[in-house]
Amino acid sequence: VDCESDGSKALSHRVNHRRRWPRMRPHSTTGRVPLPLDGISAGDSDIERSNITEVSNIGHVKGKTNPAAPGESITAIADGIDIPLNIDALDPAFQLSECLRLNGIEGLLEEDYPSSLDTRYQSPFAWSIRKKITVLFGTFFASTLAAYSAGAYAMAAAPLIEKWRLTNTEFNLGITLFVLGFGFAPMILALISEIYGRYWVFVGSGAVFFLGTLGCAVTQSFPGMLISRLITGNGASVFATLTGGVVGDVFHKENRNTPMALYSLTIMIGTGLGPMISGIIVDNLHWRWIFYVQMITVGSTTLAIFFFFAETRSNVVLERKCVALNKHFDGIRLQRVSSPTGDKSGLRQGTEQLSKGQSQSIRVQFRAHFEGPKLDMSIMWRSFSFPLKLLCTESVVFWFSAWVSFAWAILYMQFNSIGLAFRSVYGFNSSQVGGIYTSVIVGSVIGAAITIFQEPIFKKFMPHRMATPEGRLYSACVESLFLPIGLFWFGWSSSPNVPWIVPALAITSVTVGIFTIYLAVFNYLADTYHRYASSALAAQSMCRNLLAGVFPLFTNIMFQRLGYGVAGSLLGGIGLLLSLVPWLLCIYGEKIRGRSPFAGQLKAG
Repeated sequence: VDCESDGSKALSHRVNHRRRWPRMRPHSTTGRVPLPLDGISAGDSDIERSNITEVSNIGHVKGKTNPAAPGESITAIADGIDIPLNIDALDPAFQLSECLRLNGIEGLLEEDYPSSLDTRYQSPFAWSIRKKITVLFGTFFASTLAAYSAGAYAMAAAPLIEKWRLTNTEFNLGITLFVLGFGFAPMILALISEIYGRYWVFVGSGAVFFLGTLGCAVTQSFPGMLISRLITGNGASVFATLTGGVVGDVFHKENRNTPMALYSLTIMIGTGLGPMISGIIVDNLHWRWIFYVQMITVGSTTLAIFFFFAETRSNVVLERKCVALNKHFDGIRLQRVSSPTGDKSGLRQGTEQLSKGQSQSIRVQFRAHFEGPKLDMSIMWRSFSFPLKLLCTESVVFWFSAWVSFAWAILYMQFNSIGLAFRSVYGFNSSQVGGIYTSVIVGSVIGAAITIFQEPIFKKFMPHRMATPEGRLYSACVESLFLPIGLFWFGWSSSPNVPWIVPALAITSVTVGIFTIYLAVFNYLADTYHRYASSALAAQSMCRNLLAGVFPLFTNIMFQRLGYGVAGSLLGGIGLLLSLVPWLLCIYGEKIRGRSPFAGQLKAG
């Protein structure tokens, strides 16, 4: 008997709102189980399940491989049985004694089974709010550091250009390489974290982040700086992107809006804090202290994650619980008092009582019902190729990627445009320019506050519409207009005759629009593509970071040749055209999804 059969039914009445993993059935011919790859952000598959189904043996105990026979749940081992546990074994209501009883096994005394095992290996969904906040606080701070690192480099422009005799375009390669590493590394690292857990990916990436920052701090050449920035981007990417996966690991879909808004807020705040603090450092200390400060904070955060971060991937926690149970029951023998009817091996469902003389003294082993697939080149290739397939075949993914990519490119363009405008027009020094980035922080807080407080209002007055993916876009239709409005505003107000506070307020407007677009795209794609959601999100993330990496290379040239007004109008016009995307989807979204090869299939299913 698989311990999910009867026990989980009872548990589902007690915790009927829990996210449930799909029931896994033994393969009809091979005795192996198909293994899904659950997504990092939306709680669904990273890769198309119909195209990628990995299999692995399920009877692996102490070095002996015993594949389950067709149709069987329990695997025979020497003088004992191998019992599968599914994800319900992590539920606080799970009772091991009941699980054993369903398999005809008795003799487990309370003192033989420490309750601490159940407490230690609980489903992350069942964690206390305090524990969830503790874990998320560390990851949120880490994502802030990742965004901080992206913009902090920009404030070293003046001393580095003078030191190594660079052009502005050459200097901005440091931003481009950082963003490229930031965009591509998660496409592999996210998959690894799905299979082997978040913990070691966080710790390992933190170490890479630290080493890359160390390289930036001590390098004596510009090529060394570029290589170090690429390494830093690879390490920082996990801190930023996998935090969204952690939110999905510990909160159910209906409860994720506020945590996701706060997660997005940490990214945007870090983007503003980096230049703001680094501007003060450049004016009062040596430019290398920009990176020394990051080394201290990144190193401390990585150590904190090493000691205090609790694994949030349920499949990994389940495997660890099985290992702990097997270690505890090693040497303990229990009594089997019933066997399945009509089956001499005693392994099929349905039991009949054995006579006293027939009872067996056996040992029990446990195995996780979901075992991660091995990471091979085919899985890695599909993790790259399937997002590209969605990008090329799904109009929703394509246009949403274009919309959010433009917004993200504007965010990174600010690393150059703010310094250029406020130095040349208002004669600001580095500290004063850094202070202008407070506008980014204020805009982020306003965007997050609007998102958090408007959600329950929309659900109250439009419950049926909010139940559709298009419900995620109603607020974005209006609030995303703050982006083109802010771009026009910034361009035509950057003049010596206009007080500096006016273009600073324009930056706040731009940031509110960027925040709204970022969150709307994430939520809409997650709700529309379900099990394909992480691939759809990976597609937009790749486009977003590519464009953000390219924009800084021509920002200065564009503003200097066209002027602030014309350049702002050009960008504002593009933003205004792309603002039609949510309006079109709100009106025709259901029809568009119905014609979509993948979204239509999901809707029909």
